[in-house]
Amino acid sequence: MSSENQVAAQPSENNVTELNNTPTINQQIDNWKDTLPDDLKGEKALESIQDIPGLVKSYVHAQKMIGSDKIPVPNKYATDEDWQAVYNKLGRPESPDAYEFKFDDNSSIDENALKGFKEAAHKHGLLPKQAEGIMNFYNEMTQNYIQDINSKSEQGRMNAEQSLKKEWGAAYENKLQQAGAIANKYLDSEITNLTLSDGTRIGDHPEFIKAFANIASELGEDKLVQANGPQYMTPAEVDKQIRELQQPGSAYWSKNHPGHAAAVQEVQDLLALKLKSQ
Repeated sequence: MSSENQVAAQPSENNVTELNNTPTINQQIDNWKDTLPDDLKGEKALESIQDIPGLVKSYVHAQKMIGSDKIPVPNKYATDEDWQAVYNKLGRPESPDAYEFKFDDNSSIDENALKGFKEAAHKHGLLPKQAEGIMNFYNEMTQNYIQDINSKSEQGRMNAEQSLKKEWGAAYENKLQQAGAIANKYLDSEITNLTLSDGTRIGDHPEFIKAFANIASELGEDKLVQANGPQYMTPAEVDKQIRELQQPGSAYWSKNHPGHAAAVQEVQDLLALKLKSQ
């Protein structure tokens, strides 16, 4: 080998500098993030990964998490069949009949409505716990509504009773009975049991009762079983009867009239009845 070749084979000063500046394998491993593109260097997910073994470990763990038992989230292009498969994997019952609910012994269940709810729950993929939660919420809401209606209905009945007793006085029971007899004869019970917006039953509304009491009065005693005597007169009727008994020239004002004592006694009875009904 010539001396020229020997000289050429030896590393130049520039080559030696380049070799010295080249990172070692270990340095490349330690500085692996510096080799990433700029858009990946700042990723938050990489902050906890210090070296390449850690990166590999994280990748292997992620791959293990992806298995046949995992449920992919359907996107906007998913079909109904895709969603049905997801519902099944989440634990939807095999059929609507498989839903089970617990009800109180006093609960009145509409079997057709219950069947319809089960079918809807199954169609929309509700899990048993979800369906049970909705059913419990509905039952509680319904019970509260019924209690509220009953409370308003009872309050309406009490208000009507108080109003009519004040207006009719001692004749209240008799007129109420007559009004009820007419209503029962000519109206279906479904109508009298209808509830108004304020919770009052139509059959308990004072105007309804007064209307049928007036009808009963117009029909007359020949068509109704009515009690006799002043104890069934309203205060207005009592006043009218007193005025008739106390007309000028009547037996009430003539001590010598054979009916004087009876007229005076009747007026006294009527006044006592009016005072009692106030």
